[in-house]
Amino acid sequence: MGAEHTEEFPEARVSRNLPVSEGGRNSNAARNNAAPDDATRNEPSLNDATRHVATDTRNEDSRNETASSDSARDKEHEPPVKEVSMTKVGMQSRLPTLDDDANVGVQKEHVVTRDGKADLRFTGVLLASAAPASAPKGHWQEYRIYQTTGGKYVFSKVTRTVFEGEDDAHEAEVFDPSPSSVPSQLIRSAREIAQARPMTWMDAAVAFFGYDPLAKALYRKLSVRFDEHVS
Repeated sequence: MGAEHTEEFPEARVSRNLPVSEGGRNSNAARNNAAPDDATRNEPSLNDATRHVATDTRNEDSRNETASSDSARDKEHEPPVKEVSMTKVGMQSRLPTLDDDANVGVQKEHVVTRDGKADLRFTGVLLASAAPASAPKGHWQEYRIYQTTGGKYVFSKVTRTVFEGEDDAHEAEVFDPSPSSVPSQLIRSAREIAQARPMTWMDAAVAFFGYDPLAKALYRKLSVRFDEHVS
């Protein structure tokens, strides 16, 4: 047998510098350009988010400025704080007790102040006085009834205030059960004719004080009845 003959083929060589077709280059370029396009597409979203945050911040600042402006306007419209008299505040804190409660029933000289008229000075007794239990708004009234040694009655109404720059108001009238002057007698006669009965000091008290709660509290402290009897 003859020796086997093996044919050897030369090893194929591959060139590392293979030519690339225009179509391949264009495909690669398209892929390379795709990434920037994606990033570019994302940029508007980021810009939109940034604009939203900036807009929200401006809106919040605007709301804060509006709230501050409203608060400032409210403060401008608030009434100024009033100064108070510590002496009056002390009187207010002791209500319904009055400074002259200890003088009830004691004969002494009294001076009753009246606004726009001469003050009344007389010797007599304080029959009763009344004041509210409290005065949360800084104002209250005080009612008093006096009897002079001559048998006349003095009705006093004082409106107090605790605020500086505000004056107390004083009203007072005198009732004479048996007037001596002719004009007074004529006026009394006209009243009695209209009422069909003599006018008493209790009628005069009601005409002056009325029937508000404080007046009723004053009447209850007197030894006479101010009730209206119905048969």
